[in-house]
Amino acid sequence: MIDYSKKRFLVVDDFSEFRTSVTGMLRLMAVKQVDAAGRGEDAIAMCRNTAYDVILHDYNLGAGKNGQQVLEELHHAGLISPHCIFVMCTAESSQAMVMSALECEPDGYLTKPFNRASLQQRLDKLVERKLALKPILDAQAKHDDKAVLAACDQVMESNKRFAPQCLRHKAAALKALRKHAELEALLAELIADRPMPWALVMLGNHWLERGELDKAEDVFSSAASQFPMLPALFDGLAAVHAARGASAKAQEYLEQGLRISPNSLQRQHEMGKMAKANGDYDKAVRAFRQAVDLGRNSQFRDPENHLGLASSLNEQTGDAAPGGKVLVEIRQTLDDLGKAWKDDPKLAVRANLVHASALIKSGDKATADKLVADASAKMAALPTFFSAETALEVAAQLEQLGHTESAESVLATCAEMYGDDSKIMDAIASQTSNPDILNAGVQAQALNREGIKAYQQQQFPQALDLFRQARDLQPRNISFALNTSQSLLRVLLAEPDPQLKAECEACLAQVNNMPPTDHRHGRYEKLCKTVAGL
Repeated sequence: MIDYSKKRFLVVDDFSEFRTSVTGMLRLMAVKQVDAAGRGEDAIAMCRNTAYDVILHDYNLGAGKNGQQVLEELHHAGLISPHCIFVMCTAESSQAMVMSALECEPDGYLTKPFNRASLQQRLDKLVERKLALKPILDAQAKHDDKAVLAACDQVMESNKRFAPQCLRHKAAALKALRKHAELEALLAELIADRPMPWALVMLGNHWLERGELDKAEDVFSSAASQFPMLPALFDGLAAVHAARGASAKAQEYLEQGLRISPNSLQRQHEMGKMAKANGDYDKAVRAFRQAVDLGRNSQFRDPENHLGLASSLNEQTGDAAPGGKVLVEIRQTLDDLGKAWKDDPKLAVRANLVHASALIKSGDKATADKLVADASAKMAALPTFFSAETALEVAAQLEQLGHTESAESVLATCAEMYGDDSKIMDAIASQTSNPDILNAGVQAQALNREGIKAYQQQQFPQALDLFRQARDLQPRNISFALNTSQSLLRVLLAEPDPQLKAECEACLAQVNNMPPTDHRHGRYEKLCKTVAGL
């Protein structure tokens, strides 16, 4: 029999009677330490100060955060250990609510009403499982994936009952360690023996991340026929078709996923983006509205949903002027954006341009021009530039508003910073025919390519010289600066030199305005850390 007397519980429910009832059940189970909260925000605050062994959390708490959002934030902020048992409790019976609760993967799920016997039966099983998996969970708590692998083998050897859970932890550790061949073999063997949903999703996503789109589609399609109520499979199929450029088909699969589980913030966000890109503004508006609403109390609230909603509302009317209600919703959405992210000048620029576009269609050119002027002033003072995708969007908006010179200035900066990417240059070329923009980086890019070849051939002094020349021509280009820094580091690690170190630091300082969302930001941070340690 399990001893609960030393375990600390947290009960979260918006009804005080239910909190009292559950606390009474726990007392009969010899639990001595029980805390209670009526709001998700309070539960998170309590978890910052106390390490709970078990959390019993209602899904729907009325206003404020729901159980899914609390669990997501606890994981994101590192406030819940792998040893903690999180049980979602709910009286909700709708498919949307049930699927939403299940998708966040709590340790257990209890349907209200329940009695002490059913509560203890569920907790006994969960505690037994956590105890059996303790060596694995200890390694996870230390973020030691190699130790996780060893612990998985150890637990499977001593307790075969929990082999399915061990294998899932093992697969996650192999993925984290980038042991692709071993992960593929493990998942293939598992699926051949018993097609478990998590293994199918993981294998499909693995092939997707590796660029093996046909293999990913085969896995997701086969799995969807076996598990038609698993929305993650339709997310995977949508991602496969989006990667192929088949955006209409991708949207169809997202719609299928949303029919099963509409309360996923990320899925609604992806649906809004895809529908907007496809010119399906009615569905884009619906998806972005839902995403904005779902995000109000979420750790993953995203300003892109506000911008997407305002922009889609404007586009929804075509060439016609937006009606009064539409203009009010656009303004309210952008006001909400401004309040929630008041310290982000890039968002303020983009919000001004979206609002200005709607006002132009409504005939209020004077106010629109003021908004564009304010946006231009903010752009001139930006501490960091836009991502390439956002820069292209901003340039297109400025051009549409009749500010061609400002649009080309944005494109010129975009070309200098990201011009070594041919796809980005193709996108820039679709917006301008200005040769000064399109050809400015040709020589620098050729030098950079030669530098990469020399570096790969371990001709480091020659590579450094070529990267320096490329950077001199385009000092704001991120790749050129990073390549120069890396070549300088190669020399510095062999023979320290204060002047070369200063040059390396200067190179990195030149690109410290790189957007954190840039795929090279991790490389930049690693280089900065290495230089600081010299």
